[in-house]
Amino acid sequence: MSGRKRFFVDKIDGAYAVLEGDEFVHAKTVQRVDTGSEITLLDGSGKEYGAIVSRVDKHSLLCHIVSVGDGEREPKQDMYLLFGALKGDRSELVVQKATELGVNKIGVFSSEFCSAYINENKLERLKKVAREASKQCMRSKTPEISYFSDFKSALQSASCYANKLFACEFIAESQTDLLRLSGSTAMVIGSEGGFSEREAKIASEENFSFISLGKRILRAETASIALVAQVALVLGEMR
Repeated sequence: MSGRKRFFVDKIDGAYAVLEGDEFVHAKTVQRVDTGSEITLLDGSGKEYGAIVSRVDKHSLLCHIVSVGDGEREPKQDMYLLFGALKGDRSELVVQKATELGVNKIGVFSSEFCSAYINENKLERLKKVAREASKQCMRSKTPEISYFSDFKSALQSASCYANKLFACEFIAESQTDLLRLSGSTAMVIGSEGGFSEREAKIASEENFSFISLGKRILRAETASIALVAQVALVLGEMR
């Protein structure tokens, strides 16, 4: 990561902001930020605040805001990735790469053939992964991350998107040409076990368009990353 070190804060209070919690620990012990250091603060609004560290306390940094501007690396197209919870640290990998590729929202869901689970601690870990990935790729916002224990609720959370893509390994051919996409796009990828016929029926009832990712069977994490990359390219986010 080049340029000033970047950190998320809960809020900007006038000309000052306080860096606390995990971000403080990262700034102090990993990035070696000290009094007089020039850093960039992010409050999740899309703004970027140039700041100088004016005081270092035991558990916080006091930062003086010296400039403010709009972030230039946020996606212009709205992309939403929904994927089945994965075993081990694979969900973290998907969240990290989807964040780098420019998704605005990420939803993790449970499904019939899903053998992983998400609890509050795991959800918080995914949010932390997204935050770190946002800083690494120089974004100004962190994608919103949600968990759905009910598959249909996960699909319904994408009701307002112009394109709703459902990647399914047992369809004969795609119903949508990915090369012709435009506008906001939601993408659904299954877990390691894929989808059941019942779940595919639910997706059809929710007006999702079925797509194929080719003749080879991809790992769930590969499928998520590959689909997001294709959609981002077509929507102009890779230029």
